[in-house]
Amino acid sequence: MRVRIKFAKTETMRFTSHLDLHRTLERTFRRTQLPMQYSKGFNPRPRINLAAALPLGCTSQAELVDVWLTEEIQVKTLKSRLIQFQPPGIEFQDIEVIPTDAAKLQRSIQSAEYTVESDNIDAGLQKDVDRILSTKHIERERRGKVYDLRPLIHAIEITQATTGEKLIKMRLSAMEGATGRPDEVLNELGVPLSNARIERTLLILSEAN
Repeated sequence: MRVRIKFAKTETMRFTSHLDLHRTLERTFRRTQLPMQYSKGFNPRPRINLAAALPLGCTSQAELVDVWLTEEIQVKTLKSRLIQFQPPGIEFQDIEVIPTDAAKLQRSIQSAEYTVESDNIDAGLQKDVDRILSTKHIERERRGKVYDLRPLIHAIEITQATTGEKLIKMRLSAMEGATGRPDEVLNELGVPLSNARIERTLLILSEAN
């Protein structure tokens, strides 16, 4: 049995790395005493497959993880166990059963949507958004390598929350080898990261998944 679990990564785990998040989930699943399937070899590990890594410092309402089990369990029972043992900073939301031979989660992710709160969102920022969307190439450097940010940006808009607060919403590529980072977009917009709060709100999978 293979299940896909949707969960939130909240403020408490905002600065927890992708690797540490994986370890936290692994410990949590063990505490639930779920019949997890293990890899083969000298160092067997639970078969856990996390989706696209969330940039450090971001929260999320849309994280996904696939878990393989050795026997079938009712989704309702599974969800109840997970919620009972969920650690601070993780909120388990939904669970669905998927085919055991479905593509790996990382290969299925196409794009991700983010919402940004900041004190630096003003009327003048729209000009910078228009500039980015109208240009063909945006050269940026990451880890000593130059790359083109523009193809990784699918959409940016300035919108308004129900509270009246202005927000930046963006949809970025999240494919293997072609991932757009929200912090890089904010840097290009001239929005300081020091007071920006970034939250991932959606992971978009290919239609085949």
